[in-house]
Amino acid sequence: MIGYVTLGTNDLESAAKFYDALLAEIGARRFMEFDGFIAWSVSPELPALAVTKPFDGNKATVGNGVMVALQVDSPEKVNLVYNKAIELGAKDEGAAGPRGVLPGFYAGYFRDLDGNKLNVFCMIQPNS
Repeated sequence: MIGYVTLGTNDLESAAKFYDALLAEIGARRFMEFDGFIAWSVSPELPALAVTKPFDGNKATVGNGVMVALQVDSPEKVNLVYNKAIELGAKDEGAAGPRGVLPGFYAGYFRDLDGNKLNVFCMIQPNS
């Protein structure tokens, strides 16, 4: 149902470097780019993540309660992406690990260079 998510940025160059490196960890690359806008995806048929300077010319701000969740296929990949985000200068919002909200939910939370909140997560099968 979701085609893409757009996050505002006040520094497109820094945001582009951050997301180029971060999203490469899950096989995503730039697939759409024009003045003030860049989008990444693992496939043109799958949802994308984009950054943009606000169209109205005002400063980009963080949406209170807004979060983008990046789904991966294993706890190891969650750890990899979460650690990469922190390495790239993201702010920790909850280290990667199991969460009690749902059995098998494993996630790490962080804020990008502009303060946008993201998480990376996977669903793991409980041991039988």
